[in-house]
Amino acid sequence: MADVAYVSRVKVEPVEGKIRRAYLPAEEEPVVFGVHGEVAEHYGVSPDAEEPHPTTLDYLVAAAGG
Repeated sequence: MADVAYVSRVKVEPVEGKIRRAYLPAEEEPVVFGVHGEVAEHYGVSPDAEEPHPTTLDYLVAAAGG
């Protein structure tokens, strides 16, 4: 088995409702995750209840596409 090459040190904290704040390596400011559009609708979150933010799924898709 090879030696571990990298360990990601990420901290995620809840903010309110579906909103979370993630502290990522190489970023000075935290990244805010939440819900929007069809995802918000799926979870029963009213567009008036929470400000829309990218979902974790959006970040996964962007990372896979990179």
